[in-house]
Amino acid sequence: MDLKTITEPIKNELESFRTYFKKSMRSRVGLVDMVARYVVKQKGKRIRPILVLLSASVSGGINERTFRAATLVEILHTATLIHDDVVDDADSRRGLASVNAIWKNKVSVLMGDYLLARGLLLSLDHDDFQFLKIISTAVKRMSEGEILQIEKSRQLDIDEKTYFKIIADKTASLLSTCCELGAASASVDENHRLRMREFGESIGIAFQIRDDLLDYVGRRSITGKPTGLDMTEKKLTLPLIHSLRNAPRSEARTMVRFIKNGRPKKDLKLVVKFAERYGGIEYAMDRAGHYAKRAIDHLDGLPESPEKQALLDFIEFVVTRTK
Repeated sequence: MDLKTITEPIKNELESFRTYFKKSMRSRVGLVDMVARYVVKQKGKRIRPILVLLSASVSGGINERTFRAATLVEILHTATLIHDDVVDDADSRRGLASVNAIWKNKVSVLMGDYLLARGLLLSLDHDDFQFLKIISTAVKRMSEGEILQIEKSRQLDIDEKTYFKIIADKTASLLSTCCELGAASASVDENHRLRMREFGESIGIAFQIRDDLLDYVGRRSITGKPTGLDMTEKKLTLPLIHSLRNAPRSEARTMVRFIKNGRPKKDLKLVVKFAERYGGIEYAMDRAGHYAKRAIDHLDGLPESPEKQALLDFIEFVVTRTK
């Protein structure tokens, strides 16, 4: 299963979104417009607007508000990526030099701020106040999740409950928002909107578990980062959390010291073998499947349509992808 197949029912609308998105990024300030046009060139998979469009399709149909919702989400996501690259001192993004690598940190931070403002104004100019409430909740959760992960990573004491809190806030909150905004743009049925929100939350958690698994079983994750990067950054994810809990105490302590010492990437195979030996990889795969099943359940009762099938196919894509 691939995204091209999944997006077939909305391919025309997705093309219209791209045009809408580019127009929304424009500025009369030369440097701002130059950076914005460069950012647009850093083409991602557009997973978030895809979810907005598909969610609207199964909720009554795509309309002008749907394009604004999709653009709001993508502008917000783009702003967070620009800020993340500054925080991480990253020199590339999606195969191109990052904004901070070209224009330095000051311009990058201000560009991220500009995009956040553009997204807010896009909603305010059209009185989409419901969109603002939904997106503001997501921003709050994303920020809290990121800070919680930083706090816990320093101590290397993340347990499973904390891990799920972090990934729900950092990743699932935005995918949940995509599905809720899509539904809200096309329907006034609050129960349906909440159902689509829960669908997005479940698929978001499965999405992040699978992404974390790719540090152990894949060559490169969907975010483009090299395999093993989370381990070199001393971030404990589900395969290792579960394995540390199951391993003999002395061996678990040795592994924690190994990670704290920041061993070179070539030694990461020892961490992978540890996770395999104590069931961490298998357990994480099982939990990803569990949340995928929950996502499927949230779609029960929706009329059959190509768009509903595309959402079901997206679930399969999330839990089976290898890059």
